[in-house]
Parts: sequence; structure tokens; C-alpha cells
Amino acid sequence: MPKLTDHETDAFLAEPGHLIRIATVDADGFPRNVPLWFILHEGMIVFTPRIRSVLLENVRRDPRIGLTIDEDPLPYRKVTLQGTAQIIHEPGEDDVWRELYTNIARRYVPEEGAIAYVTGTDDQPRALIGVPLATSRVLTWRMPVEDEKGTGI
Repeated sequence: MPKLTDHETDAFLAEPGHLIRIATVDADGFPRNVPLWFILHEGMIVFTPRIRSVLLENVRRDPRIGLTIDEDPLPYRKVTLQGTAQIIHEPGEDDVWRELYTNIARRYVPEEGAIAYVTGTDDQPRALIGVPLATSRVLTWRMPVEDEKGTGI
């Protein structure tokens, strides 16, 4: 399968609607995989777990993380990362990054719905977590296009 170019990767990650699947390890050693909304922001994949989420507990205990963003229709683009999560903002600091949170919601629901969702969940503080692309192991691939060779990963 061919790799995505850096430009193709950035464009794919910027497209609205793709979910991210976030893999962490629970305290008992079992893997956990959670789908969430995300956005590419300042060279980082960022997402917003709620204050009482196991995902947030897992990142606090062990910040190593695996991420997958993919699509169902052709050309079946995929981006996977293995990296170190950083808690950019703790729960309760939501007002500091509310506009970014609203921008994340806008990627998945229309404007009015995004604003309603963000304001409707004010009672559920969230953390803002980022995983930098530059320091992560990033793999990308897609199906070959036209007469392109099917190698490259």
C-alpha cells in the first residue's frame, strides 16, 4: 500500500467527520480502545476526555498512547500514531480552550448543534489532551490509485 504524503496526511486529518480511536492500557493491564472526536491543532492531535473517564486515568498513569484515524470508503486512507500524550489543560480549565472545543464539535455536527453540545455539557469538565505528530511514530497508507504500485508502507 502506498504511504500518504505529508500534505495528504494533513489534508486527511483536517477533513471533518473522521473519528479517532484511542488505545491506552487500563490499570489491570488490559487494552482499552475509545472512539472520540478530535482536531489537528498546532501539530498535535487533540481530544477531550471527560473528568471521570478511564481514558484520562490511563493517560495520567501511562501517557504512552496509540491512535488510529481511518475511513471506510475508497481509497481507505489510514493514519496510525504511537506517541506520548500530554495533558494540555486539566478538567476545570475548559473556559480557557472553549473555542477549540467548539471547533472540534463543528467537525462533527452543524454550527448550531456544536454550540448547543458544548454549552450543554458545561457540567462535565474535560481535559484537553494532545499527541504531537513530530515526536510520534506515524504510519500512513491508502489503496493504490490508478496504475500506482501497491507498495510503500
